[in-house]
Amino acid sequence: MASPPRRPDVPGWIVALAVLGGLFVLLPLVAMLLRVDWGEFIPLITSPSSLDALWLSLRTSLAATALCVLLGVPMATVLARVPFRGQRVVRAVVLLPLVLPPVVGGLALLYLFGRRGLLGGSLDVAFSTTAVVLAQTFVALPFLVLSLEGALRTAGTRFEAVAATLGARPATVLFRVTLPLVLPALLSGAILSFARALGEFGATLTFAGSLQGVTRTLPLEIYLQRETDPDAAVALSLVLIAVAVVVVAVAHGAGEPGRRRLRAAGGSARRSEQAAAR
Repeated sequence: MASPPRRPDVPGWIVALAVLGGLFVLLPLVAMLLRVDWGEFIPLITSPSSLDALWLSLRTSLAATALCVLLGVPMATVLARVPFRGQRVVRAVVLLPLVLPPVVGGLALLYLFGRRGLLGGSLDVAFSTTAVVLAQTFVALPFLVLSLEGALRTAGTRFEAVAATLGARPATVLFRVTLPLVLPALLSGAILSFARALGEFGATLTFAGSLQGVTRTLPLEIYLQRETDPDAAVALSLVLIAVAVVVVAVAHGAGEPGRRRLRAAGGSARRSEQAAAR
């Protein structure tokens, strides 16, 4: 019986730096946990303003995630499957919100959709709940596009070509072959988009303002409470941290089977191409 392949050794200094990086992320969270007033935790997170902010954040984040899926799936499909001139530039523009300061994104949305914006006020949605959804979509969309485009490229086009050869229409190939193949990546990207939308602050504040029950999401509520009631700000921050941990864990769990399946599909496609070349 063949022995399993030996894992490569990792230098000790790499392990030390990895531990240091982990502590850099973990210790601030521990410091926050130590500041929580556990005796008042439930009253703090169930105050009227906190509940308004929480439910508004959940509603708008779900709406933003739906918009990300609606717009992001076609964008990722085109970037992965349709070669065209300037593709790299288009991809850079699509992913630009990943590196833009959120306040800049909020200003850009304001100058497009605001009362004196580029659209001439015909779609004046600034400082409304719709503005919150648009701001969250703007910053979260690249997460879905990046995740799905990578999965589409990894999967290759072999199965789509077979379906087309059998007479399937392009729309049928998309919905019956392509999307089911990359569904775990789509789910993972959607979950990450939801998490990014839930934590959005700068673009929301700049484009939508902070009106309780209308545009004041949970991050904005935490920012306001930081000055007047630090205990409430810490308690609400802990709620966001808990949601983020769950979301990241779910996204990783949803994406792992898909990554294994895509690696298997990609390996199968490469072996088929090599056999055909011989």
